[in-house]
Amino acid sequence: MVTFVVSIIALFLGYFIYGRIVEKIFGTDKNRPTPAYTMQDGMDYVPLPWGKIFLIQFLNIAGLGPIFGAVAGAMWGPSAFLWIVFGCIFGGAVHDFFSGMISVRLNGLSIPEIIGKYLGGGMKQFTRGFTVILMVLVGAVFIMGPASILAGITNQHPGLAFWVIVVFFYYMMATMLPIDKLIGRIYPIFGFALLFMAAGITIGLLAEGYRIPEISLSGLHNMHSEPGKFPLFPMMFISIACGAISGFHSTQSPMMARCIKNEGLGRRVFYGAMISEGIVALIWAAAAMAFFGGVRELNGVMNSHQGNAAWVVNEISNTLLGKLGGVLALLGVVAAPITSGDTAFRSARLIVADFLNVKQKKVMNRLKISLPLFAIGFLLTQVDFSIIWRYFAWSNQTLATIVLWTITVYLVKENKFYWITFLPAIFMTVVITSYICVAPEGLHLSITLGYIIGIVCALALAVMFQVYAYRRNAVNTGQCA
Repeated sequence: MVTFVVSIIALFLGYFIYGRIVEKIFGTDKNRPTPAYTMQDGMDYVPLPWGKIFLIQFLNIAGLGPIFGAVAGAMWGPSAFLWIVFGCIFGGAVHDFFSGMISVRLNGLSIPEIIGKYLGGGMKQFTRGFTVILMVLVGAVFIMGPASILAGITNQHPGLAFWVIVVFFYYMMATMLPIDKLIGRIYPIFGFALLFMAAGITIGLLAEGYRIPEISLSGLHNMHSEPGKFPLFPMMFISIACGAISGFHSTQSPMMARCIKNEGLGRRVFYGAMISEGIVALIWAAAAMAFFGGVRELNGVMNSHQGNAAWVVNEISNTLLGKLGGVLALLGVVAAPITSGDTAFRSARLIVADFLNVKQKKVMNRLKISLPLFAIGFLLTQVDFSIIWRYFAWSNQTLATIVLWTITVYLVKENKFYWITFLPAIFMTVVITSYICVAPEGLHLSITLGYIIGIVCALALAVMFQVYAYRRNAVNTGQCA
């Protein structure tokens, strides 16, 4: 319990202390006009109150990751707490803040366009396609996830297919309508459900006296039931994404960059939403480790249910909160992916519109882009959920790594302290490279060889970047032509 409480406190301190440092490095200007006013169009560029923007941003980024990902990540043991806390404060929240605020400075540009501006045209073209694919993958994953839970709540009546259609129809409306007409109005309801879920599970754990594992030197080893097949590094760092760092978030931040009224609100909205998501991830990691009697028992349950985190979430919610409370908690779990899925498709529309330079005020322009995206998303719902999830997880962290390198280049060009993202970028480069080398869905190399390749790739990029930064600084100081 001490570890859990200290972890929560650390996240709050991260927001108030490190968040201010990040804000100062960026250099927010409260008097600078934001795109919400300079480019107001009544569709995507709409000034909204900061509280509503925070809620939308929080719900956008809090998909199944901080719930299902945290449950799966808990199989490695209390090490998950450390990754959530340090990953969130020094990685995820920094990543989210800068991706949002750079977009504010660049008139609400989507993340592929920002990447292109700082990493070049080749990377822009690559990330345009890569990001749209990721958004459609997210949309597909977050159709089946909530539909399955809703089917379970209603005892399979009227059935999974019905709920898939309902969720899909909602996504279409959320993608097509102005942001303040549906998303801005329905999100407070979803927000209540998600907050009730988090608070209810926490109170249930405390009231029932469940023993949450503590962090100790002896407990930081790999506690997974198959440690050889699932090494703690890098597997846990891919499994727990949305509670620590997630590239998907950078695709969502520009949407709120188009609605924020004042740059001074950036830390609350972007950094604060990520810290809030870290708290949700901590709650579910703690619940998963404690509810079944320990990490070993959690592994046994997950293995017996073929890694089905949804079953674990359903069991914990119904037991701790009773039938009615369990239903409300599960609605909170449903709200998380639905509020990410709807904006995933919306983000895909905006990204495609940006690189095709198609204005989105006319309904027909939105339809031309949205319909093909929905068709692909619907086809992906027919593919095995676990397969889509695995590829989504790696793609997600890969985008986060690219965005961290983009922010680092931005900081160099702006003559700002770039180490704040340079070090996380190096670390995440090792994570994604070693993962694709050792993972079953990757090259399936030996762990040792995977680590070596990951470290070599990260060091090579670090050296190349330092040469670039040195030359850039030399030019700025007039030491060379």
